[in-house]
Amino acid sequence: MFPRLQDQPRRSRLGLRIAVLGGVAVALFAVLFFRLWNLQVLDGSKYLAEAQNNRTREYRVIAPRGNILFRNDEVLVDNRTSKALMLDTSKLPSDPAEEAAELKKLGELVHMDLKRVREVIAEEEEIAAGAPVTLRRDIGEYVVFYIEEHRRQFPGVSVQPVFVRSYPDGTRAAHVVGYVGEVSEEELEEPRFKDLEPGDIVGQTGVEAAYDSQLQGKPGVTRVQVNAMGEPTPGGQLVSTPPEPGHNLVLTINPKAQEAGERALSEFGLPGAFISMNVHTGEILAMGSAPTFEPALLSDGKQQKKIEELFTDPEGPVTDRVTESAYPTGSTYKIITALAALENGVVTPDTVIQDNGCIKLAGEPFCNAEGAINGPISLVHALQVSSDVYFYKLGLAMWDKPYLQEWSRKLGISRFSGFILGEREPPGLVPSKQWRDHLYQLYTEGKEGGTERPWSAGDNVQLATGQGDLQTDPMQMAVAYAALGNGGKIVKPYVGKEIQDPAGRVLEEFHPEVRRQVKIDPTWRKDILEGLHEAAQVPGGTAAPVFEGFPIEIAGKTGTAERPEHLDQSWFIALSPYPEPDIVTVVTIEEGGFGAHAAAPAAHEILEALYSKKIEESSEKASEGSTEEAIEQPIEETAG
Repeated sequence: MFPRLQDQPRRSRLGLRIAVLGGVAVALFAVLFFRLWNLQVLDGSKYLAEAQNNRTREYRVIAPRGNILFRNDEVLVDNRTSKALMLDTSKLPSDPAEEAAELKKLGELVHMDLKRVREVIAEEEEIAAGAPVTLRRDIGEYVVFYIEEHRRQFPGVSVQPVFVRSYPDGTRAAHVVGYVGEVSEEELEEPRFKDLEPGDIVGQTGVEAAYDSQLQGKPGVTRVQVNAMGEPTPGGQLVSTPPEPGHNLVLTINPKAQEAGERALSEFGLPGAFISMNVHTGEILAMGSAPTFEPALLSDGKQQKKIEELFTDPEGPVTDRVTESAYPTGSTYKIITALAALENGVVTPDTVIQDNGCIKLAGEPFCNAEGAINGPISLVHALQVSSDVYFYKLGLAMWDKPYLQEWSRKLGISRFSGFILGEREPPGLVPSKQWRDHLYQLYTEGKEGGTERPWSAGDNVQLATGQGDLQTDPMQMAVAYAALGNGGKIVKPYVGKEIQDPAGRVLEEFHPEVRRQVKIDPTWRKDILEGLHEAAQVPGGTAAPVFEGFPIEIAGKTGTAERPEHLDQSWFIALSPYPEPDIVTVVTIEEGGFGAHAAAPAAHEILEALYSKKIEESSEKASEGSTEEAIEQPIEETAG
C-alpha cells in the first residue's frame, strides 16, 4: 500500500523538528566541549594553582622594630617576643547564643568579661574591619595549651608570636622615647603609611614617631598547607620569607646625666623638667619631664582604664614640660634684659644704678626678693645678687621701646626651635605693646578676650625680670642661653645621633644645624658671663651655697617665678665650663620655691653626672697632692 498524499507534509514537518533539535544538541555539546577544553587546556595551569592555593594559608610575619640606644650604645628600648590570642570574627558561629558562649569562654581564658571582649572586637574592627582581632597579648602557656587541645571548639582562634616593645629601665627617658600603638584608620590613608596594614605598630609620640620610618622593619611571609577545616597540617610549612628588622636609632642622650636628672626631679616629687644641651651643636645630652609615664602601658593599648587615667590626670604625666609648657621664668630672663639694654645703649657694664630695695610705679611698689637693699650697683654685681630693682629700672627705661621683645625673639623666646619631637602651639608669648593694646581694643568694643587696660610701663618692668604675662619653656631658655654661651649662634636642638643597621653598622648620621646668627658684642657677653659666674660660685651669689667649691667652673642664674594660683616656681640655668661653655643645663620645678632651693640642687646632680670623669680625675689629683704633701712635710721638719 502507498501512503496517502495528505500524510507526506506531516512527516516532513516532523523530520524538520528532529533535525533542528539535533542541531541544537550538537551545538550545545560543541560549546560544552569547547568550554571543557578551555578549562583543561588553556586555563588548566591557572585553575590548578587556584586549587592548590585553596589548600594553603599565607601569614604575614610582623618585623621587629629597631632598637633605641643611648649614645654609648646602651639599650634603652628593644623588643621581646609575646604570644597573642587572635580571633578571626568571620568564623564565629552564626547563632547569637553560640557566638556569645564562645566569646565568653575566650574571655574567661584571658580574664576578660564578655562585655570587654565585645568592646575590643568593636574597637579593632572600627580601625580594620575583617582583619584578625588581637584579644590579648602576653597570654600564658596554659591558654596556649588549652586552645591547642580544644581547637575544634574555637574555630578562627589562633595563637601568634608577635614582637612587643620592651623597656629595660621602665620609665627612663619616657618623654624622649614616646610610645607605639596600632596604626589607625586615618593614619593608613597617609602616604608615609601606604605600605602598612591594619594591626601594624607605629610610633605615636617621641622618637618612636619622629623616626618611625627608620625603626619600622619589613614584614615577612609564611605559607602553610591546611586541611579542609582550614587548620595547618603537620609539617605543612611550604615557604617562609623572614622579616627584616628595623634599623636601630642611637640617641644623643647621656645615660648618666639622664638618670641623674630624673632622680633629682623625683626627689622633690613635684612637676618639673630638665634639659642639658651642647651649646655649639644643639645636641641634647639629657631631657626629662615629671611626672612621667610608663611607655609599656601605652604601647600595650589594651588597658584602657589606666590609659584614660594617664591622659586625664590633672598633673599631666604625658605632657613633656620641656617643650609643651608655658611658664614665666623669673630672674633667668635677666640675661635677655641685659643684652637688650647693652646693645641698645641704655646702660654700659659700668653704669651704676641705685638699688634702694624698691621702686614705685603708679603707687605700686616693685621690690627685691626678701627686701634686699643692694645700694649702688653695676651689671656684674646686679647679676651676682640678682637685683630686681636694677633690672626693673632697665625695663622702665625701655618701656616705650620694643627692645626686650626684639631680643626675646632673636634668642628664640616664643619661637619654634625646630625640635623634631614637636612643641606646643602657639610656642609661647612675649608680651608687647601691640599685643596688650589689641586686647584693650577688644575690651573697649565689648568683645570676648579683652583686657581692661592698655600697655603700661609696669608690663615692661615685669617682663624685665621674667614675670607678668611671659610664657616660655625650658627648651627655648636652653636655646637662648646657648646663644650667649657660643657667641650668638641659634642652634637647632636634636636628639637623634645616628641610624644603625641591626649589625651595628652606621647608615646615617645626623649633623648640627645653625638656624641663624645673632650679633652679640663679645665684651657684653664676657661681662654677662662673669656676672653669672659670680652668681653661681662666688660668695654672695644667689647659687653660691649650692655650687661654691664645685670642681667645674660654671656660670649660672637662679630664678623664682610667680605664677597665678600656684606657689613660686624654681628655675636654674647653668653654662659650663666657665668662661667658654660647652653645655647649657636648664632645670625648672613647679612650686619649688626659690631657685637656689630646688632647681639649683637638681642641676648640681645633673652636672655631677655630666662631668663625673673630670671630677673623679680632679679628686684623684687632689688626693695625690695631699699624699705628696704629707710625705714631704716630715722631710722639711727634719731639714729644719
